[in-house]
Amino acid sequence: MALKLPTVDDLQRIAAALHFELTPAEAADYQLIIPQMFADLEAVDSKTEAHSCARFSARDPGRRPTRAEDPFNAIVRFCSVKPASSGKLSGKRVAVKDNTCIAGIPMTCGSRVLDGFVPDLDATVTTRLLEAGAEIVAITNMDNWAFAASGETSDYGATLNPHNVEHLAGGSSSGSAAALYYKDIDLAIGGDQGGSIRIPASWSGVVGLKPTHSLVPYTGIVGIDPTFDHAGPMARTVADVALLLEVIAGNDPLDPRQREVPVAPYREALGKDLKNLRVGILSEGFGQIGAEPDVDLAVKRSIKVLGELGASIEHVSVPAHRQAGGLLWALVTGGMTATVETNGLGYHSKGLYNLGLAAALEEFRQTRADHFPPQLKLTLLVGNYLRQNYSGRIYAKAQNQRRELTAAYDKALAQLDMLAMPTTPMKAVRHDPNRDRVGSLNVGWSNMGNTAPFDVTGHPAISVPCAKSNGLPIGLMLVGRHFDDATLLRAADAFERAVVWDKA
Repeated sequence: MALKLPTVDDLQRIAAALHFELTPAEAADYQLIIPQMFADLEAVDSKTEAHSCARFSARDPGRRPTRAEDPFNAIVRFCSVKPASSGKLSGKRVAVKDNTCIAGIPMTCGSRVLDGFVPDLDATVTTRLLEAGAEIVAITNMDNWAFAASGETSDYGATLNPHNVEHLAGGSSSGSAAALYYKDIDLAIGGDQGGSIRIPASWSGVVGLKPTHSLVPYTGIVGIDPTFDHAGPMARTVADVALLLEVIAGNDPLDPRQREVPVAPYREALGKDLKNLRVGILSEGFGQIGAEPDVDLAVKRSIKVLGELGASIEHVSVPAHRQAGGLLWALVTGGMTATVETNGLGYHSKGLYNLGLAAALEEFRQTRADHFPPQLKLTLLVGNYLRQNYSGRIYAKAQNQRRELTAAYDKALAQLDMLAMPTTPMKAVRHDPNRDRVGSLNVGWSNMGNTAPFDVTGHPAISVPCAKSNGLPIGLMLVGRHFDDATLLRAADAFERAVVWDKA
C-alpha cells in the first residue's frame, strides 16, 4: 500500500506541536523533497517479513476452559502446540503466560484491550520450548497488563489460591503458579518486573526463579521496560526449574537487552551440600510495612535450616533496600508510558520488532483504552505528566541511581554468596470481588517490598516454599550475584530436600 504524502497543513500542524514555525517557503521546499523520501520509505515498507515459526505446524488454538476444568481460574485457554523434535523437555507439558507470543494462538495480556489479537511470530522462549520437545498446553491467566501483583485484576477474573480459594494466587504471573497444581501441567513460564514470578510462587506454594536480567531472552514477550523486563521458569520443584532454565536461557541475537550471557548446566548444581556457602540475612527484608509475624518467623527458621545444611549464616544490612521501591516506580512510569506510546516497539535498539503487536495495539488503544486497568491508567497519567513538566528528568535520575543500588547489593554479595529474606512480607490476601479502586491499587502493589529492588538491579532471585501458616504458603527468597543463578538453585534444592511442608 502506497504511503500517503503529508500535506502542507499536516506539516504546519506537526511543526506547531514541535514548537517551531514553518514558513510557506519552507513548506514548499520540503514538498519538493518529500516524494523521493517517501519512495524510499515505501521500498522498505513493501517487503514482507518471515519468521521461524512455520516448522511447528501442529497448532490448535484451543478453547476457554470450563470452571470444573479450571477451579482456580488459572487458564485463559487450553491449546496444543506440539514440538517438531525431541529434547530435554520431551513429554513435558508447559503453560505459558498470556503475554508471550505463540504464532496462531490468541494473546491478550489478561486484558480486553487486546481481545482478538493473534501473534504471527513465536517468542524466543516459545521456540526454545518447542525445540526442546515440550508441548505447550495452556495459556495462563495474569494481572491485566501485568500491572498488579495480587492476581485479581485480569479481565478473565481473579486467579484463586490453590490452598484456599477464598484467597488470591498472587501476580502478575498468577495463572502460571496456580496451574502447576493441575495434573496435566508440568512446567510454566512467568514474567517479572516487580516480583511477578516470585510473588505468586510464594503465595501459591511453588518454586519461581527470576533469573539474572537478560539471561532468558525477552524477545516476543510484551513488557514494560526493557531495562527490567524478566522472564523465567516456574515449577513444583527446584529440579524442574533448573531443567526449564537450561532450555530457555542463553544468547539470542534478536534481544537487545543482552550483552554477554554466561549460562551453566544448572541441574549439575543440584544434590550438593551447602558447605562453604555464605548466606546473609538481610535485616531490611524483615519487619516491613504490612509484615506478618508468622511470615518473618518461618523464614528465619528456614534460614537456620540452611545453616544446619552446612552454610554459614550472618546478618547483613543494606539500608538502600527500603528505598528501592521509589526507583522502580520512577522507571515504571517513564518506561511504560514510552512503551504504550510507541505501541510496544520502542526505538534505538537492534533486534526483533513485533509489528503485529504494534498494529494491534495502535488500533485497539484508540478504541478500547477505557478498558486499561486502573493501575495502568494511573501510571500513564503520571508518566505523561512527569514527561511534560519535568522533561524526563525523573526517569533519567532513576536510571542513574539504579547503579548505586546495584553497587550496594554487590558490596554485600562480595562477602556472601546470597542474601535471604521473605519473598513477600505477608501471606496471600483474601479475594474480595467488591474491592474498590483504591483498595485494588493498594493490594496490587503492597507486596513488592522485597521483590521489586532486584528487578531494578537485575540480580537473580528465587522463591522456594518454606512453610505454611493458617493454611497458606510462605516463601523464602534467596538473592545471588549476577549470572550466579546456579548457586541459588543449589541452595534452594538442598533446602527443598531437607524440609517437608504441606503441599496439599
